[in-house]
Amino acid sequence: MKKISVISPAYNESGNVQPLVERVRAVFAGLPQYEYEHIIIDNASTDTTVDELRALAAEDPHVKVIVNARNFGHIRSPHHALLEADGDAMIVLLSDLQDPPELIAEFLHEWELGWKVVVGVKTSSEESGLMFHIRTAYYKLVERLTSVKVLRHYTGFGLYDRQVMEEVRRFGDPYPYFRGMIAEIGFPIKQIAYGQRRRERGITKNNFYTLYDMAMLGITNLSKVPLRVVTFGGFVFAFLSLIAGLLYLAAKLLFWNQFVLGLAPTMIGLFFLGSVQLIAIGIIGEYIGSIHTIVQNRPLVTEKERINFDQ
Repeated sequence: MKKISVISPAYNESGNVQPLVERVRAVFAGLPQYEYEHIIIDNASTDTTVDELRALAAEDPHVKVIVNARNFGHIRSPHHALLEADGDAMIVLLSDLQDPPELIAEFLHEWELGWKVVVGVKTSSEESGLMFHIRTAYYKLVERLTSVKVLRHYTGFGLYDRQVMEEVRRFGDPYPYFRGMIAEIGFPIKQIAYGQRRRERGITKNNFYTLYDMAMLGITNLSKVPLRVVTFGGFVFAFLSLIAGLLYLAAKLLFWNQFVLGLAPTMIGLFFLGSVQLIAIGIIGEYIGSIHTIVQNRPLVTEKERINFDQ
């Protein structure tokens, strides 16, 4: 009997974890040919999520719980749970129920047909239209910057064969970009289209910083193009500055008494070049920050408690 590991990260998901567990249980009740475990990793929730998880684990041995010592962020925590799973296939399913657990059956069907990676791809979303279009623009940008195939509106929701996860383990990245790893590994990917629902309970934990963090992590992990653009831009602006300087010098020599540079062009030029320099330093800083995180070699998370892992 093949074993399937379902991974669900949670943070302040009180009211969501119980229907999540029930819907996953219902899916596998219709798939008796599989053994399964449902690993829920809690990122130090401040509401009653942990208490609910303890109660769920007490009545269902399939539910396994990891409670982190503190909030380690939305990137490190789920990756740790993935590495702790030992199934023949791993399924990533968020706890907010925006992604339907019922797709698990379809994922498994495609997996049995030979696909190593089966993922859900959003074709529509009940989130704001503006945010959906911003995400689309971001995916298009990453596509142009990288040499690997990046799936649009793929959030990590999907199934990954044990062989794929063994390749993921080899990365050893303490701040991993999981979607980039899947693209980098290069296994053929089966895409399952679905419409993402609006969150029914609670509020999203994503804010501008977390979205920006994920966006920059995706770019810096998959592409060196921004660094090359900075270098190329430096040469271009240096050349333009040289041409402008020569033109102003010629104008001054030809019209010595009439030509006056004025303060406005000088100030505009200084502010413009200063802005370009700050952008360049920021891009370089993102890459240096990624290197700094890797060389620190910190653990993904520190666990406070485990439940049902001895079953």
